[in-house]
Amino acid sequence: MNLSKPPVLIIGSGPGGYVAALRLAQLGKAVTLIEKAALGGTCLNEGCIPSKALLESSKHFAGVKNKFKIHGIVTPEVFLDFAALMARKQQVVATNRRGLEFLLKKNQIQVVRGRASFQGDDEILVRGETGEQTLNFEHCILATGSRATAPPNLKLEGERVLTSTEALNLTQLPQSLLILGAGVIGLELGSVYSRLGTRVEIIEMRERPLAEMDGEVSKELLRCLKKQGIKFHLSCRATALETDIEGARLKVKNKKGQEVVLSGEKILVATGRGPNTQGLGLDKAGVAITPRGFVRVNQALQTTNPRVFAIGDLIGGDMLAHKASEEGAQVAEILAGYLEGFTPRPVPLVIYTSPEAASVGETEEALIQGQLPYKKGFFPLRPLGRSLASGELDGFAKILSNAEGKVLGVHLVGERATDLIGQGSLAVELGLSLEEIQRAMQPHPSYSESFKEAALQALGRNHHL
Repeated sequence: MNLSKPPVLIIGSGPGGYVAALRLAQLGKAVTLIEKAALGGTCLNEGCIPSKALLESSKHFAGVKNKFKIHGIVTPEVFLDFAALMARKQQVVATNRRGLEFLLKKNQIQVVRGRASFQGDDEILVRGETGEQTLNFEHCILATGSRATAPPNLKLEGERVLTSTEALNLTQLPQSLLILGAGVIGLELGSVYSRLGTRVEIIEMRERPLAEMDGEVSKELLRCLKKQGIKFHLSCRATALETDIEGARLKVKNKKGQEVVLSGEKILVATGRGPNTQGLGLDKAGVAITPRGFVRVNQALQTTNPRVFAIGDLIGGDMLAHKASEEGAQVAEILAGYLEGFTPRPVPLVIYTSPEAASVGETEEALIQGQLPYKKGFFPLRPLGRSLASGELDGFAKILSNAEGKVLGVHLVGERATDLIGQGSLAVELGLSLEEIQRAMQPHPSYSESFKEAALQALGRNHHL
């Protein structure tokens, strides 16, 4: 392949890889993007986008059944067309994929289909359906993402055992579903199927769901999901999994050491994800990995091969699409000489259950553990005019600052929390103070008023409590 400039090769077209490619093209670099499967990676095809489509559809279905009556809307008979629901999900994915294909073509980014593996420190072999080709590069960005993993004592085998990929592509609604893992994937997909009428039980080895988020967020979300009919088994460790034609049986030990057997038609294993490094030939390029299998990078996201960078799930940390995109954009700007080095950003954590939950910055537990003096503002959504008008009363806004009032963390539960956390990200990123937040005028009536009210409460002069 002859190019006028030595290209930057990017392996993986997920939200990290394609954003890096687009930014490099904007900055005048020749870019070749290598993808072995569908453009958009896991996020677009088997993760973020299809799961949000199902969450939205299932929320509407549950609303018709359970909430519309309070608005004077009476629907005596409600039927679920599961096939149509899944078809709409696929249509959403396809539309997003076509949009990405358009952007890549518009920015003159060459896409090579096939599996990539290093043959040396500046050479990659791509094996595709039409044969093999060798590509040399000036720089390479690894953005191959992650895959579902299971505890070592459990195997992801059989039609009764699902990962998130299979759970997003079922052809029939299961009557019952066990979910191992109360992280984002487990809670979101548990919400989807619970709303549609499946009996859902979630098993978690830790004491609470979403253990990486603020404790009050976790507690409030647990209360709300229980109220919706999801059953939780917390502080339970899975010891064995059996399947047959009748269903799946999971043996667990609870915190008292007692063995309990849980049964369901299917089981979703949502215990975590591991880096996609297999088959890349990293050793041939001198790219080292960590003991946990992630690609080792320095503070500039550069691997042990100075020509090769790595981003996203592949390097560990928060496995989130927006983190990968930010890293991809910054690495692109470093390679184009626009930035001197990588600057980490506060990463918002979001979950699209009902109510939604979102966090950014320090949790209250972390501040206590670090023995840091702090101020706390807490405002429940129930008094808000918008909450009362919509009938969505669950949740709160919480702001944590240091003793001087500089915002350190923002934590939200409620309607539109995943949108409102953008204000929290700005506050933490820019180092805003509680005084600066309360000075910003918020529209009325709106959910965003809770953000200002939490700041006022931390300052001891809130209006509506």
